[in-house]
Amino acid sequence: MDLKRYKTILFIAAAVIFLGAAIFCGFKIYSHYQQIDEQTEAFAEIAQVVENAEQKEEPPKDEPVSEGEDILAKYKELYLQNEDMAGWIAIDGTTINYPVMQSRNKPNFYLKHNFEKQYSDLGVPYIQEDCDLAASDNLVIYGHHIKGGRMFGALEEYKSKSFYEKHKTIQFDTLTEQAEYEIIAVFKTVAYSSAGYRYYDFVNAENEKEFDDYIGKCKEIALYDTGVTAKYGDRLITLSTCEYSAQNGRLVVVAKKAD
Repeated sequence: MDLKRYKTILFIAAAVIFLGAAIFCGFKIYSHYQQIDEQTEAFAEIAQVVENAEQKEEPPKDEPVSEGEDILAKYKELYLQNEDMAGWIAIDGTTINYPVMQSRNKPNFYLKHNFEKQYSDLGVPYIQEDCDLAASDNLVIYGHHIKGGRMFGALEEYKSKSFYEKHKTIQFDTLTEQAEYEIIAVFKTVAYSSAGYRYYDFVNAENEKEFDDYIGKCKEIALYDTGVTAKYGDRLITLSTCEYSAQNGRLVVVAKKAD
């Protein structure tokens, strides 16, 4: 085989390999965005279940489902579908209107699984496994940062104080109680690094100083001053999502339960 022919064969082989890789990558990208669209539609259907339950005259939305049970009626149907459901989160003026899950025996399970427990790039917002909904001082809630303001990608808007000024509260319900939370601080940090703040380590305060230190640090590194603080005994939620200005970057929103 002469050198020219050999080079031609190598070129054709390389071109075939490159084309195959391009097709494969294109398929993966298409599949990813198709799944996002499908899951977005699925979440809209889940939200509709709650909305329909709220609109029913009987029972009222804040009445337990039946005697001896304390799950709010509007969440009963979804809870019966998946008992990992722990609550619901919504922020007016954003796309955030989702169930919140917790899987204590399978940490981070809902990072890559949907409400039906099937694989999903979107996952479902979920509570850190060591948080106790009834007793913890702070519930750490994770959600993917999806482009287009989907999932916790919508929290990106909170980098702007002007957006915060119009959206100061978060609705976070457990299965048994509806509650509104006032935003205390919004900050960026780096996870899994000594250079960042390990906000996810704070779940229960051993004492008042530990609680105050957490609030103080959150406000110290905040992007702006909200004028809102918290005192020992207040219940907190901490929303966490990826932030892409740094490797392992995180955008964090801390809020306290309103009186």
